[in-house]
Amino acid sequence: MLSRIAESLFWIGRYVERADNTARLLDVHLNVLLEDPWVDEPSANASLLAVMNCEIEAPVSRRDVLATLAFDPERASSIAWTLGAARENARRAREVISTEVWESLNTTRNQLPRWSASARPHEYFVWVRERAAVVWGLHSATTSRDDAWHFMELGRSLERADMIARLLMTRHFEGTSGPNWTTLLRSCSAHEAYLRTVRALVTEERAAEFLLVDRLFPRSIAYNLQKAEDTLGLIEGASNSRALSDRARLALGRARTNLEYRDVRDVLDDLPSQMREVQRACGAASDLIRDRYFLPASTVLWNQEAL
Repeated sequence: MLSRIAESLFWIGRYVERADNTARLLDVHLNVLLEDPWVDEPSANASLLAVMNCEIEAPVSRRDVLATLAFDPERASSIAWTLGAARENARRAREVISTEVWESLNTTRNQLPRWSASARPHEYFVWVRERAAVVWGLHSATTSRDDAWHFMELGRSLERADMIARLLMTRHFEGTSGPNWTTLLRSCSAHEAYLRTVRALVTEERAAEFLLVDRLFPRSIAYNLQKAEDTLGLIEGASNSRALSDRARLALGRARTNLEYRDVRDVLDDLPSQMREVQRACGAASDLIRDRYFLPASTVLWNQEAL
């Protein structure tokens, strides 16, 4: 597979998953602002933007948050920009993705202006989640389990682990008590799975353990780190040039085992720091994957200038 095609597939996976999880995170944040009468809204808004690595001058209003993370198609941090970028990467990889996946991404991008202009935030977030589910359903039903599948799933797994870590960090927002664990489970579509697995009422330690290290639930952090490790192994196969991919798998494995083999109480006592470690591991793995499989930026620029 051409490296530019592999890179586009990887970023389709990341962008679609990022849009989905950003919608979930914003929905939780707005619910906290509505339900907590004592919340310090500017501080909570600033904390959310910090978690999402967005810089904006204080004080931060609710409108600023929605523009930065949801509606503004010119901001790379927003859902609108992310879905547009997923569609552009699909256009570049049109020769290997199915017609159904392409049409779903194209339809989503074309419907964005109407939803951004007229929908209430919650309705917009529900629509984003539904469109992401359509993309992933069609991808699963129409893609052969070859390298095209693996690169898209690799991007999806890394992004999901990173974004679930950011979602859990909302428990420690400045200016608010943060969402409760039942809300966090519901935002991850995990509440029913939790009840079937744990068969007990929601408590802090049980819910945290489920979202952090459950090996069967597809939105737990450990599940996605393990899946990214396994997918890298499938892509690399029996290649003799495995140094960079092995380093990526090592970074992911360290982050996963650090969660799996520590007492959940210890993780909770230092949750923001532990989640930043997960984010750093995903970022390091992403950089190593780029260096191993994708064209360097200078090469891409030279080819564009040559054209």
